[in-house]
Amino acid sequence: MNSKDDEYRVGELNGLDPVEAHAVKVRENIRRLGEHPETRELSIRWNAEVNRHNYTHNFSWMGRPLIQFPQDLIAMQELLWRIRPTLVIECGIAHGGSLIFYASLMEMMGIDGEILGIDVDIRPHNFREITKHAMYKRITMIEGSSIEDRTVEKVCAFAEHHESILVCLDSNHTHDHVLRELRSYAPLVSIESYCVVFDTGIDDMPAEDSADRPWGPGNSPKSAVHQYLTENRGFEIDHEMVNKLLITACPDGYLKRIE
Repeated sequence: MNSKDDEYRVGELNGLDPVEAHAVKVRENIRRLGEHPETRELSIRWNAEVNRHNYTHNFSWMGRPLIQFPQDLIAMQELLWRIRPTLVIECGIAHGGSLIFYASLMEMMGIDGEILGIDVDIRPHNFREITKHAMYKRITMIEGSSIEDRTVEKVCAFAEHHESILVCLDSNHTHDHVLRELRSYAPLVSIESYCVVFDTGIDDMPAEDSADRPWGPGNSPKSAVHQYLTENRGFEIDHEMVNKLLITACPDGYLKRIE
């Protein structure tokens, strides 16, 4: 019996249609993965090795460099499809690949939404390439530090007319910076949507890997997440997402707003 036959048989045995039977099997797969710390440890070791070779710099989306793990991009696609936010806010623009990615997903999914990107320094060549892209029609950019009062005020004003908002934090990765971003932008997230904090995996990497950076284990997006969750009970870590992905830059970083 092949996998397709097995899928249908499971549905018949449990009184479920094949679509729901498959969903049940996936949830069970994810649960089992979460119960295997050895597998998680292998993923952390793999992440550490490829990080030394700038692995995430190898990818692009619709012509723009996109510095992310492909697995996290699949996760973001799932979130956009499920939540259908009318606004995605991203702190950290870099080459603009993520902005283009989210905008193109909205285009394909028929979501009447827009993307707001914030960066302390939008390089002229990146600005030029983003603004001439076909997906720019959905994108607005703000140049300035994401934690400065005037920037936060601009973002809050932009978000005012949106009811469904998803936030991504991927700029400066120090504890203090990310904590201030969480305090400023997580409250904009709508119920059942997410604040996704990227590069929490820094906390799991060897300290020498970030020796030339202002962040590192214990001074990272993950440490900021854990402090923020002690201050705010409106969010919880979506552990199922990390158990599903295993290869991710965001362990403990998929924060779901529950109230």
